[in-house]
Amino acid sequence: MLSANEKARVRDGIEQHLRYEPTVETRNRKRLRPNPIAEWELRLGGLRILYDVDEGEHLVYVQAVGAKRGERFYAGGQEVDLHGT
Repeated sequence: MLSANEKARVRDGIEQHLRYEPTVETRNRKRLRPNPIAEWELRLGGLRILYDVDEGEHLVYVQAVGAKRGERFYAGGQEVDLHGT
């Protein structure tokens, strides 16, 4: 569960980083290897926002918000498999 501070950081980060050109790679935004969750990742400090983009409709779909520890991704207190295995 995210704290109120983390929720505000996520809202602000989405507005700031994903409003325009969400498919342009930057230092904090990158395309992920193929996985069952999402195509893109936005880093906000220790938090990660996994999202997809419908460029034709100009929409960003947030698929998961969580944290990475090493190569493992956790959302909602559960480990989420990004490798599809």
